[in-house]
Amino acid sequence: MSRLTITLSEARYRALKEASAQRDKTIGQLIDESLDFYGIKSRDDARELVRRARAHSKLGEDLALAVAREQVRAVRRKP
Repeated sequence: MSRLTITLSEARYRALKEASAQRDKTIGQLIDESLDFYGIKSRDDARELVRRARAHSKLGEDLALAVAREQVRAVRRKP
């Protein structure tokens, strides 16, 4: 597991700390869940997702990758 140092405003840090306590989760867990929500995945996770989608849909590799890229773009565009 890698470590990361980030700089937050004091107000944002307090809000994040309160949210983690309310949900009985660590700050790291909240950040990890947020990254999942926004579709940020490791390359291996993305490849596995494409592999499963391709097997399920019977799409060729090029078309499956195009569909996956469009879905990621759509998720990232959402406010």
